[in-house]
Amino acid sequence: MSSTFFTWLRSPAARDYFFSTHFWGPVANWGLPLAALADLRKDEEVISGTMTTALACYSMVFMRFAWRVQPRNYLLFACHLTNATAQSVQDARFVNYWYNGGREKKLQLSGSMGEDTGGVTQAVRAAREEAKKIMEK
Repeated sequence: MSSTFFTWLRSPAARDYFFSTHFWGPVANWGLPLAALADLRKDEEVISGTMTTALACYSMVFMRFAWRVQPRNYLLFACHLTNATAQSVQDARFVNYWYNGGREKKLQLSGSMGEDTGGVTQAVRAAREEAKKIMEK
């Protein structure tokens, strides 16, 4: 099998492939999923739910395109599959943090919000204001 690959690698068909947009487009596009994978380690506070959802949908659309184009562009498909997966994980982190109590757990809130929790309520309010400022940008 490897000799077949190396024979192809030396062929004009390989040169045509490596000097085409069918190859360089997906290679350049790999910046998106690599950035998304790097962002998985970042704090949930900085995730943009709107942008993450848009990027996930974008990658799902282009996965279909990469599959339907002839000849099929497997490199582009893999790129967008990786990005759609990473963005979906980011979306789940966003929803968990902002809507399913992840933020409160992170801030170690206990009891109801009406209780005085030793300044934690004030810290939550300050963090909420900071989040509003970030979301407005």
